[in-house]
Amino acid sequence: MRCCLVLFLVFAFVAGQELPLAEPCDEELCQLPNCRCSTTSIPRGLLARDTPQFVMLTFDDNVNIINIETYREILYNRVNSNNCSSGVTFYVNHEYNNYQLVNELYNQGFEIALHSITHQTPQSYWQEATPEIMAREFGDQKLQMAHFANIPYESLKGVRIPFLQLGGNSSFQAMSEYGLEYDCTWPTITYTDPPLWPYTLDYASIQDCVISPCPTASIPGVWIIPMVSWRDLNGTPCSMVDSCPAVPPFDDEDAWFRFIVTNFERHYLSNRAPFGFFIHEWYLAVNPTVKRALSRFIDLVNNLNDAFLVKSYDVIEWIKNPVPVDEYRQQPCKTFTPSLCLPASCGPLASEHNEVDYWMQICNVCPRVYPWINNPLGI
Repeated sequence: MRCCLVLFLVFAFVAGQELPLAEPCDEELCQLPNCRCSTTSIPRGLLARDTPQFVMLTFDDNVNIINIETYREILYNRVNSNNCSSGVTFYVNHEYNNYQLVNELYNQGFEIALHSITHQTPQSYWQEATPEIMAREFGDQKLQMAHFANIPYESLKGVRIPFLQLGGNSSFQAMSEYGLEYDCTWPTITYTDPPLWPYTLDYASIQDCVISPCPTASIPGVWIIPMVSWRDLNGTPCSMVDSCPAVPPFDDEDAWFRFIVTNFERHYLSNRAPFGFFIHEWYLAVNPTVKRALSRFIDLVNNLNDAFLVKSYDVIEWIKNPVPVDEYRQQPCKTFTPSLCLPASCGPLASEHNEVDYWMQICNVCPRVYPWINNPLGI
């Protein structure tokens, strides 16, 4: 079966490798809900004061019994000013991931997105990855995540490539093939003031290529959520909060809160492009002051009438059908059906890629071997 899966993936992409070069965006032809040019303009020409300020808080890497405590402490049971639950997105990779806890996060109303099966080094692996490799890392991970966490396959919409390393057109080809709708990997240091809004890859992007190679082809329907860089205390751009070189003292909560708000206001006081707070949980764990400042910032957002902490895919849905903030506030809250988890503790599971035996906490029947690339279900 594994051999058949690999042959299918190779066959699926042979015909799709010659992609048309993306042309400059034609605003007359590129129309919502399915196409949007790369621009700093607010969708449908809304005024900034009428535009909801979306805040996207995201965490990378596996979910485990240590970092879940942070998530429970600062994220659970939060509500925006429209009385709808706050949203957060988790870009989860496979190795050492606790799928029972992923199921818990999903049932809290958070978004689960994909961060690859292997998360392997060196970084050049992702830089040079073919469409086939990206399909195995992300297309197969979509099946893997749905299977072991027992969450709906169709709920998995987003991708972030490890190390923010783009691979040209490859990952976007795989996304298109597997119904993955958006990518949040691509930093911008040029379009920060005013910030760049999300857009599709139907046409050529104006976004600066910070970590090459960037996509050049026309790949209709795939959305880009730009990682709009913060500015640290020296004005240096940083895509992830934990990568900022010059930051406030780690014993000064007020300074950290001001630092966060200053970066937020670059969006809120200009074109209200979605504000990203992109971070790894370990940074909060080792810096409690930053964790408290983040919690205060979430309190601030939750109490603003025109700002909303939402899942990343919620931003895409709003852009497809943008409405003024007053109308947005009146919309019914989104609902979902919680997913049951019949817990199983599996192991030791032999691995086929190294000599390590693994344990897995899942919501399904235990696999035969440790799941990995080319055998995502461990059959």
